[in-house]
Amino acid sequence: MTETKNESSLTQSQWSDEIIEVNDDIYLHSVNEKFSESLFTLVKRNQAWLQAAMDWPRYVTTSEDTRKTLMANYLLHHRHYTKMYLIFYHNEMVGVFSFNLIEPANKTAYIGYWLDEKMQGLGIISATIEAVIAKFVSEGRVRRFVIKSIVTNKASNQVALRNGFTLEGCLKQAEFLNGQYHDQNIYGRIES
Repeated sequence: MTETKNESSLTQSQWSDEIIEVNDDIYLHSVNEKFSESLFTLVKRNQAWLQAAMDWPRYVTTSEDTRKTLMANYLLHHRHYTKMYLIFYHNEMVGVFSFNLIEPANKTAYIGYWLDEKMQGLGIISATIEAVIAKFVSEGRVRRFVIKSIVTNKASNQVALRNGFTLEGCLKQAEFLNGQYHDQNIYGRIES
């Protein structure tokens, strides 16, 4: 008789870890529960700063919150609904890069990222974006990449432009953040 596993009995050893070498200084590691304490510490250290551009940091209150989020994202990552990678710079976790949504039929991925405030300006996100785009284009899985950013997040808007994304438009009052609605720029990049 063959045994089957249900969703609740899946463990973090179900799939192999995925590592993307960005360059000599940077690599990405697929999300995994074993990083929950380190990620929780990184989020808490940057919580006030992250809250200026994203809504979720205020809800991270315990390491258990982070562990549960990583477990859920682990399943989504390995089933190819989303992708979530932890960014390591000189072997230290410094942020997260993700495809928040992948539309397989359209071969479109929606990019999200955040980086430790003290690691800003080192080109880490730009190098990461280029490496991930190259990987997914070469595999034929994604051809259109999208970055959405609130208009007032100058750094994120500049990352999109520096990495060859084109401003496709501005969505009015599209993102609710810190008690108010913000306009959101949408950038696209198509590769073949």
